[in-house]
Amino acid sequence: MRISYDAPFTLTFAFFCLGIFVCAWALSPFGYNTDLQPYPLVQKYFMVGIQMDFSQPLSYLRVFSHVLGHQHAIHLLGNLMLILLLGPVLEEKYGSFNLFMMALTTAVVTGLLNNFLMTNALLGASGIGFMMIVLVAFTNYRAGELPLSLILIVLLYFGQEMIKSSQNDNISQFAHIIGGICGSIFGFAQVDESAEG
Repeated sequence: MRISYDAPFTLTFAFFCLGIFVCAWALSPFGYNTDLQPYPLVQKYFMVGIQMDFSQPLSYLRVFSHVLGHQHAIHLLGNLMLILLLGPVLEEKYGSFNLFMMALTTAVVTGLLNNFLMTNALLGASGIGFMMIVLVAFTNYRAGELPLSLILIVLLYFGQEMIKSSQNDNISQFAHIIGGICGSIFGFAQVDESAEG
């Protein structure tokens, strides 16, 4: 029995996130992250929103690189478990390149909107995770039918994020909601393409 690299985008994305986290940890002063602040490497290259100056090329990088950086190990593990669970199913359905483009688009949209509309910083892959949550509900979608599972996912996840948005918990429900909206748009777009073909 051999191990296969079955979901190229999902696995590569997960390894990048993990590698960046390990590098950020290794390059930080001992005991730096006791108050759960993002590591300096993550703050400099993988965080969008605070200190964004679009006259600096680094700001353009951070608009999409923010999905690769994470604040602490629990943040990273939570996002990777969700992405590793859903990503392979989505890659099989939509293809690795299409999923990569959906994730990249979601990263840029959440990064830009957070920068221009919110006052907090943004980092982490949870917007991608929420895009995948909604998108996976479209895997059994058929033209002319609206799956009850899709309706329930939208109501539960969006409802949960709307309720949580009133809490001051240092989590960007805004990115979750925007990621879910992106997943909805991609899902309907894929359904329309398959109906035309």
